[in-house]
Amino acid sequence: MLTVKLLDSTDTRQAKAWDEFVLACPGATFFHRSGWQQIIRRVFRHPTFFLYAEREGAIVGVLPLAHVKSYLFGNALVSLPFTVYCGVAAIDPEAGEQLEAEAIGLAQKLGVDHLELRNVEARHADWPTQDLYFTFRKEILPDEEANMLAIPRKQRAMVRKGIKNGLRSEIDSDVHRFFALYADNVHRHGTPALPRRYFQALQQQFGDDVEVLTVVGPEGQLLSSVLSFYFRDEILPYYAGDDFSARDLAANDFKYWELMRRACAKGVRIFDYGRSKHGTGPFSFKKNWGFEPTPLHYQYRLFKRDSIPQNNPSNAKYRLFIEAWRKMPIGVANWLGPHIVRNLG
Repeated sequence: MLTVKLLDSTDTRQAKAWDEFVLACPGATFFHRSGWQQIIRRVFRHPTFFLYAEREGAIVGVLPLAHVKSYLFGNALVSLPFTVYCGVAAIDPEAGEQLEAEAIGLAQKLGVDHLELRNVEARHADWPTQDLYFTFRKEILPDEEANMLAIPRKQRAMVRKGIKNGLRSEIDSDVHRFFALYADNVHRHGTPALPRRYFQALQQQFGDDVEVLTVVGPEGQLLSSVLSFYFRDEILPYYAGDDFSARDLAANDFKYWELMRRACAKGVRIFDYGRSKHGTGPFSFKKNWGFEPTPLHYQYRLFKRDSIPQNNPSNAKYRLFIEAWRKMPIGVANWLGPHIVRNLG
């Protein structure tokens, strides 16, 4: 008999069983880990509903959800805000169907405008689907030089330029240098920064599976940094920031090469470049590195709205906001930003 229950992440036995299932389930990702419940509750103060399906005492499927309610951006039940993919992860169809049915019932009970499931693969042909995002994944070859030669010629030249410029990478024990670059970078792009305490919480919650790599110049000048997640045999560079001078020194390309080189040395097999919106600079950058885009299928059940929400910088209605944010003093932006971005996810 299949039953659906709610995870209590303060129950170490439940959380351990959840994470053991996630580690073993082929369809699960780093974002399915139980620790996200604490991150979303404590940092962003969103109610969470981490559903799991159980049969004969064993977990056979999970679906993490959070309720994000905002005057500006709407009222939604999402799997999962601040992640790129986190829909149903189950080992049989019945478990997946039961979890989705429970999520639909919960969404109606909460009175949300819509339910959003961030699936890698489409699960329902009749559900409205967001086709804006793509993911980029590629195998890391076992030999360092083979990985260098697998990078297309133009980007490989940029990596070699970074090496010639005397750049070097360092692994940081905290997020201090990373956050300085990240916050400045997103401010230049006109978007609010996530709070420093979020990145600190990620390190505290996931330990060595969260890594910060920072690139410095020959005189020690801070140029570029990336915060990555490790999961099974994969590495996922997730948040990044660059100094304005990084482009001329090829620090951005050098950064990702160093990340790949170090991952290769650890025996990691998959480099997951995460998601990008079609038609953007990051989308083109990843293609230029030889990664092929794969569409993501964010699927929706609409309850109180007629169309899929477009709460992203590509939406023309946010153009004036973006321009105004760029002109705001960065100290003010870093103070105000977390109050806004917590509702975007």
